[in-house]
Amino acid sequence: GQRWVRKKSLMGLRDRIRALTKRHRGDSIESIIASINPILRGWFGYFRHAHRYTFSSVDGFVRRRLRAVLRRQLHRPGQGRCFRDHSQWPNAFFANLGLFTMYEAHQLARQSRCGNN
Repeated sequence: GQRWVRKKSLMGLRDRIRALTKRHRGDSIESIIASINPILRGWFGYFRHAHRYTFSSVDGFVRRRLRAVLRRQLHRPGQGRCFRDHSQWPNAFFANLGLFTMYEAHQLARQSRCGNN
């Protein structure tokens, strides 16, 4: 059957991400990603067998927070939820910066290891 992550655990992860992605901190996006990645990797390692929707929703949340930080650095108001922000900073932009993506890691973990595919 499907395994779902407890809501309290999800909220704890989101709180930790919120603390590291405050828009007024003034850190570079690379340093923010470097501080977030170990948390995301550890959380994924623990909840590896959860449903894929969990990982895609957390990935979206993290990228939304990072877009809000980038918006703040450009002195634009708002929280980074509009289509313009997504087109200016697509998911590939964050992948090039080295952001750990749980959904892709989950896809790789689910692949066959015997080479038959």
